Formats: sequence, C-alpha cells, structure tokens
Amino acid sequence: MHVVYGLVGLKTHCKVSMVVRQEGEGIRRYMHLATGNYNANTSRIYEDLGMFTCDESIGADATDLFNYLTGYSTKQEYRKLLVAPVSLRKKLEKMILREIEHAQQGRKAHLIFKLNSLVDPNMIQLLYRASQAGVKVDLLVRGMCCLRPGIKGVSENIRVISIVGRYLEHSRLFYFHNDGKENIYLGSADLMPRNLNHRVEVVFPVENKDHVHYLRQRVLDTYLKDNMRARVLQPDGKYNRIIPEAGKDAVDVQEKFMS
Repeated sequence: MHVVYGLVGLKTHCKVSMVVRQEGEGIRRYMHLATGNYNANTSRIYEDLGMFTCDESIGADATDLFNYLTGYSTKQEYRKLLVAPVSLRKKLEKMILREIEHAQQGRKAHLIFKLNSLVDPNMIQLLYRASQAGVKVDLLVRGMCCLRPGIKGVSENIRVISIVGRYLEHSRLFYFHNDGKENIYLGSADLMPRNLNHRVEVVFPVENKDHVHYLRQRVLDTYLKDNMRARVLQPDGKYNRIIPEAGKDAVDVQEKFMS
C-alpha cells in the first residue's frame, strides 16, 4: 500500500492484505503479509518473502491496523504485529537488548538482519553495543550501510555482506537466536529513521517451527555462504568481492533459489 489515509504526512509502506469470510456462524480472516510490493512488474525482478496465515491474533491486529489507517482507531498496542511508528522501534530494540543480555550471561547470542538499508544512528549504536557484548552479528545489507564492521573494540563481531545479482534483494528479515528459542520476523521496514519514525510499516512474526527452520537453515544460511555475488564491507567503508576458495563449491544464492 502506498497511499496515505487518516495519518497526515505518513507514507503507508506496509504490505498487508486481508479477506474476511463468513464461515458457518462466524467469520474467518485470511491474511497475506509480505516484504514487497503487490506489483506485477517489480515482482519479476525483486526478491521478496510473503506469508499466508489465518492466525487469529494476527487477524485481529490486521483489522486494528486497517482501522488505524482509515482513522477509525488510534490503536497503540498490537498482539503480534510490530507497527511503525507505534511500536516497531521499541520492540526491535528490546529484542536486541535481550540478545545482549544472553551474551553477557555467557549464552550463545546471534543476530542476522537482512535489509535494504541501515542508516538509523540509534540502531547502529545498539548493534555496536551488541558486538562489544559478544553477540555475533551478521548483516545482509544490499544498499546503504552507515555501520562500519570489523573495528577493534567497537564492531569486531559484526560482518556486513551485500548481495548484488540478477534480482534486486528486497526482503527484510530479522533473526534473533534468543538462547535457542529462535525468533524470526519479516516485514517492510528498513532500519532508517524514515521507516521507523515517519512511515506506517509492519513487521510480522514467523511462528511455525518448520518455517523458522527453513528461513534460518535454508535461506539465511545460503545467503551467508554465497561466494559468487557477495561483497563484504571493510572497516574503511570499501567492499571486497568474495572469491571462492580452491576446492570449495561455488554458492550463488540467487541461482540456487531460482533453480
């Protein structure tokens, strides 16, 4: 959705659709939530992720969201959806701080974020704090990245990779290891002030264990192993293209998923 309803000055950037059906004596809500536009042209060249669900809490949240957009509600709390500018920044910060706490308690801690852009100063500082606490941070950032990885004492536990290939990498994915109780969120928001403060965005949880496993082990792991399209950001701000090591299989994430 790219229109402004009741929220003057805010671009509506979330990607949510809902069908409400009467079934028996009640109603049932069917939702599709996505990371990319409902656009037949860009869908041919953009990489994106989407989820169909009948989850009752997400359905109630989607209803509240549409009422919020049309001015029928001033909803500030949602059951499962993270909504900007209402709660998204606060909830993401809370989950990053939780990962920092795990690391400080000697537990395994790992963040993987896949984004278009990372420029928000507060989020960058929080990721630096995570690195300094011992959290492993992998960032897949296609475009602008104002964070500098690999600086001793600041960001030495952070790696930034950009994938540039046939398709425009467009999905946003947030992974939190959470001491083995993994959480994954998908959505429309980059870590930019405009997305967190000045747009209506939705980031939604993936709760099915099989889906979480697929996104972590098949999708994210393949991105992190790419040695054909990947460029790694250096501490000086330059990107070095990864060259496959002798004897190792070539991994092209876009070719793999396309095939």
